[in-house]
Amino acid sequence: MYYKVKIEDTVRIPPRRFDEPRDKVAIETLNETYDGRLDKNLGLFICVNEIEELGEGKLIMGDGASYHNVVFNSIFFKPEQQEIIDGEVIEIAEFGAFVRIGPMDGLVHVSQVTDDFITYDPKRGALLARESNKTLDEGDLVRARTVAISLKDNSVKDTKSGMEITK
Repeated sequence: MYYKVKIEDTVRIPPRRFDEPRDKVAIETLNETYDGRLDKNLGLFICVNEIEELGEGKLIMGDGASYHNVVFNSIFFKPEQQEIIDGEVIEIAEFGAFVRIGPMDGLVHVSQVTDDFITYDPKRGALLARESNKTLDEGDLVRARTVAISLKDNSVKDTKSGMEITK
């Protein structure tokens, strides 16, 4: 699920950008600063949506940049327990399928794909259901339910979302 979050921070505007519109520079700088940031409570930072307040700049001796107090709205993505979400299968492994859900990937364990017996076909890189003859291939679009979430601060790489394919 995507959320709009209001954040208060201080933004540093370098002197080489003083001739550009402050709001534009502040948004770009904040996007660069927060890009890829993961917070256990908020989720994964997506972008700065808008600047609500941009205070007067303050100068610090020895640094030519101006520092501004800023209040801005941002968009975060955080998967929720039991949430139904559409995604694309991006990789198949012997133990399950990885599904791209928005800006994150989730794992669908083979035991969660279907009630049918599943085998992995390494030549095709696909999961095959024995009795129903259904297959799960890379590139397939699926609808899944989030059954487990493991968000770790500041590490998208260590973040995990367990899912099951819904019928």
